[in-house]
Amino acid sequence: MDKKASKAYIGIDVGGTKILSALITPSGKIRARNRGATPRKTKAKKIITTIFESIDGLLRESGIPLSGIKAVGIAIPGVVDPVRGTVLVTPNMSLSGIDIVTPLRKYCRVPVMLGNDVNVGILGEHWLGAARGVKNAVGIFVGTGIGGGVIHDDVLFCGAHNAAAEIGHMIMKINGPRCGCGNRGCLEALAGRSGIEREIRAAVKAGRKTILTKLLDGDLSVIKSKILRKALNKRDLLTKDVMATAAVYLGNACVSIKHILDPDMIVLGGGLIEACGDFIVPIVQKTVSRDPFLFKKAPCRILSARLGDDAVVIGAVALAQQKVL
Repeated sequence: MDKKASKAYIGIDVGGTKILSALITPSGKIRARNRGATPRKTKAKKIITTIFESIDGLLRESGIPLSGIKAVGIAIPGVVDPVRGTVLVTPNMSLSGIDIVTPLRKYCRVPVMLGNDVNVGILGEHWLGAARGVKNAVGIFVGTGIGGGVIHDDVLFCGAHNAAAEIGHMIMKINGPRCGCGNRGCLEALAGRSGIEREIRAAVKAGRKTILTKLLDGDLSVIKSKILRKALNKRDLLTKDVMATAAVYLGNACVSIKHILDPDMIVLGGGLIEACGDFIVPIVQKTVSRDPFLFKKAPCRILSARLGDDAVVIGAVALAQQKVL
């Protein structure tokens, strides 16, 4: 085996619907990927076995044995304890309370580092993406829900309980819609895709017309980001109205983040931004530009993420490198 192969890392992104693993060089170049479905409504053991299978598939594709791996980084949606290697709380998966690092370490026989997916995502953007070279940056990743991550003085900030930057659960509207966390009026409930879906369904029930009904054959129970993109392309008025309102909420959240953390940059990523960022991001930027407080003296750039799906696996490798080095 050559020296380059012996220095490879594995980054793993365990999401609610997919498990993406990647073989990555120390410089951040992706040499191979393996993508598969996350088992639904099953025990933790099955999910861990699927992660092992993803690693095996990745190594078969690249032709590199486990002995050629230096370390593994893994990212999970939810609150994690990276010291104990335990997933404390994660939605939509049976991994809460599970030590996920020990079985991975035994399987791979290398150091393993665990992180929250959005924290790891902004770490990836800080290493090789939109926030490269920026000392202070905040990431907001918008998908079904909304997650966040903070880089402070080039270091990932995790908080006292490794639960910092849960930006999606900032209260933006008193007595607003119920959020999955149990509170009302969270940013996630107002600007995440699930919140956008809720508002569209309510408007249709009240009599408003939308091309989404045709695009989805009348079933509006799930409206994915790509379908919202199609509706925007068709200039669907209801979709534009609902998403513009969500974008303003996201912009106001950025104003609050700017006041609290004073970052150089806020990076917007996630599935909804990837699909509809050209509509959402300008509204967010305009909302932030209207902030009269220190705007001209302390500007904060609002940019779209650059790494797409790869942000988390690249950030997971950055996390693993920190552990090894």
